[in-house]
Amino acid sequence: MTNPPVTEAAGSSARISLGRVFRAESANYFLLLGTTLFLVAFGLIMVLSSSSVESYVGKAGFFGGILKQGGFAILGIPMMLVASRMPPKFWARISWPLLLASCFAQCLVVFTPLGIEIGGNTNWLAVGSFQFQPSEAIKVALVIWLGMILAQKQDKLDDWRHIYIPVFGVGGVAIGLVLIGGDLGTVIIMASLLFGALVFAGVRMKMILLPLGLGAVLALIVAVSSSNRFTRIMSFIGKGCDDYTGKISTECWQPLHGTWALANGGIGGVGLGNSKAKWSWLPAADNDYIFAIIGEELGLIGAIVVLFMFVLLAISFVRIMRGSTTVQGRISTSTVMVWIIGQALVNIAVVLGLLPVLGVPLPLISAGGTALLTTMLAIGITLSFARADNSAHDPVKETA
Repeated sequence: MTNPPVTEAAGSSARISLGRVFRAESANYFLLLGTTLFLVAFGLIMVLSSSSVESYVGKAGFFGGILKQGGFAILGIPMMLVASRMPPKFWARISWPLLLASCFAQCLVVFTPLGIEIGGNTNWLAVGSFQFQPSEAIKVALVIWLGMILAQKQDKLDDWRHIYIPVFGVGGVAIGLVLIGGDLGTVIIMASLLFGALVFAGVRMKMILLPLGLGAVLALIVAVSSSNRFTRIMSFIGKGCDDYTGKISTECWQPLHGTWALANGGIGGVGLGNSKAKWSWLPAADNDYIFAIIGEELGLIGAIVVLFMFVLLAISFVRIMRGSTTVQGRISTSTVMVWIIGQALVNIAVVLGLLPVLGVPLPLISAGGTALLTTMLAIGITLSFARADNSAHDPVKETA
């Protein structure tokens, strides 16, 4: 019997390799991946609509905003897929280096002239013409670090020293670096990661209540210590704002016009691209207040679709958590869920007037390259745990 030609054997090997790369994953894997890609695509459409006027006024052309955001999406999708192929041990190995590197970058923001202040918050790092937010990288670092450290201490969670010292010591320092820059909204989201990880790790609630209470008091002190944040709080409770015929403060302008945009949308919306608020009436129309543009152009129906997609995203996270075979996977997945779903709820609550303006974007939808990349990376990490769990349940599949 003759051997097959070399070219035929090489082609067969290539087909086997591709088959391994693209083999069928679990339903949870594809549910999370599909929902994420839908939100990213939907976000690109809304960024195009909401940023076109401001982009044109800023001499970048009507498509300046979408080209920039689309570039980050093109970079983020393969990054997410590559992250999904990494084994869980890889994330445990890089957790400390990534956390230290991201904290170092944040130190450059708050302690050196490289930091840039935008909207009263020093949260951006400028390296040449490139700008990014190290605080977003700290979120990703905390996701994998909390999963690693709490998995190691799974049998010691009844001892407060093994909770307070690493989690609130190391994690608290990381969050404190962001707090120095004045970004209270991001600090609240990051603090929720710590408490969410502890809850899903199984730490007793009585051990969480004390630091939770102290954190709430600290947040209140920080909120009233800044005149800008204090004015936002006062405008939220209806103090310091007049009607449109009188004097209206800058802090009242954004939430007021966000409410008007939602009201203008009605049930079916005014049509994609037909927003009036984006014509320089609503600040951050493509970022913090993009949900208002969604409500105006696509109406209540469009807003409900967005809410439904985030509910679907939460369901996919919960299903991956329930199917997790490792403590690290369960905790890291829960932390990503608290981050993305919690931030989405905060953003939507701000637009609806249920919370003061905090300045956090709508995940996967709002304009912002650093936020999009880090959010997709966090989802890629979750996909890697879902893939590893699926391989563990099916002995026929190759292990991660």
